Amino acid sequence: MGLYTLRRLLISIPLLLVISAVVFTLLQFTPGDPLDAYIPPDQVLSAEQRQILKTDLGLDQSKPVQYFKWLGRAVQGDLGYRIKNGQPVIEELGRRLPPTLLLMGLGMTVGVTLGIFFGIVAAVKRYTLLDNTLTFLAFLGISTPAFLAGLLGMYVFALKLGWFPAGGYQTPGDGGVMDILRHLILPAMILSVTYIAILMRYTRSSILEVLFQDFVRTASAKGVPSYRVISKHVLRNALIPVVTVIGANVANLIGGAVFLESIFSWPGTGQLYLDAIDSRDYPMIMGTTLMLAIIILLANLITDLMYGLIDPRIRYS
Repeated sequence: MGLYTLRRLLISIPLLLVISAVVFTLLQFTPGDPLDAYIPPDQVLSAEQRQILKTDLGLDQSKPVQYFKWLGRAVQGDLGYRIKNGQPVIEELGRRLPPTLLLMGLGMTVGVTLGIFFGIVAAVKRYTLLDNTLTFLAFLGISTPAFLAGLLGMYVFALKLGWFPAGGYQTPGDGGVMDILRHLILPAMILSVTYIAILMRYTRSSILEVLFQDFVRTASAKGVPSYRVISKHVLRNALIPVVTVIGANVANLIGGAVFLESIFSWPGTGQLYLDAIDSRDYPMIMGTTLMLAIIILLANLITDLMYGLIDPRIRYS
């Protein structure tokens, strides 16, 4: 497994290079002169001053040269400086990444737990009113955009019912663990909605494929209790496609987190990313994209490694 992991990590390097090159190229097609992002709106520069500033920033060089210079610094851990406030990009990401991982971690945990649980219930109670109700709710959750679910959740549970804070990371002057948790629960629950819906449908389908296999009938015929048949025989054999879906939807989880962080004023990388796009902060956009790409690639690697833990017959070579 160690050799397989190392090989996968090495394969990820060219993927990161391609992703960074594509994002850099797309940024060059954005309207306007990149130099304008460095100049305050109320400041007027002459043509000579603009040329001097462009030379100092390296913007007078060809695009490939600019990219490879950025890449050379990025390999050394230098992602440049924010245009907006002059702070190092790596430090900004270091401050904003923990809240994002906290939000995504709780959202994924709730989504996986409830999604698999409701999928099992729907499969066991197939074609009943309970199954039809869960199916309807799953389709509703899949078709509801994250920003709409966030606005509805804030209106109902924060503004109308007052069960949770309407936004922010912590109450000013507090900042305890329980206070942060109160602010975290609502956006995390909303983030998990789509995950629950997708996993429930895949779990139900996967369990139904295993439920009528001969080894399941044999276990039931021997008098093994139903809950043991499901947990020991059915679920383990049905989890492989479910784990694949969990890993494949990490990118969607990140996309949902970007919108929810903005709605709930959650101080994570999603809100930072939208702010960078709005202010045309190119170093921040490049750095954040690279970091998010690394998270997605690591999630896919962990997903592949989970296969061997679920099914011992799987061997890595």
